[in-house]
Amino acid sequence: MAYPYKIPDFKKIYPNTNKEVLDVLKVTERKMRYQEYDLKTEKFIVDSENNKVTVIPSREDSYERLLDIGVQFEEKAPGVEEQMLGRMEAEQLHKVLSFLSADEQYLIQEIYFHERTERDLAKELGYSQNAINKRKKRILDKLRRLMENL
Repeated sequence: MAYPYKIPDFKKIYPNTNKEVLDVLKVTERKMRYQEYDLKTEKFIVDSENNKVTVIPSREDSYERLLDIGVQFEEKAPGVEEQMLGRMEAEQLHKVLSFLSADEQYLIQEIYFHERTERDLAKELGYSQNAINKRKKRILDKLRRLMENL
């Protein structure tokens, strides 16, 4: 947006339009500029008599603009404790998966690790999608029971 306060001359753009419509266009355009620009930029008031500059911060700011001016954001990385708990849970899950039959392992791996749909697997295996869903639920219940016993 090169010059945010310049509102187009709607009379030139729409020459055969009545005054009420032009007034509505002008008001609507000003509201859009307010939402897109005025809320997102800070204002500077310069008092040349007292050699003082007052900054009025923006009430809203976009993520992209903050990145453009170099604001750095804290990264939400998990802590060491959370990482270790995640690894331990993953190891337990892999142990428990080894207790499943080959068919059960295949179904779980395809759905959760290869992100295939139940419908896709049903076509491949020659079952209904409902049958695959029920089978998946039974396997997940079995996995929960095995995890509790570890």
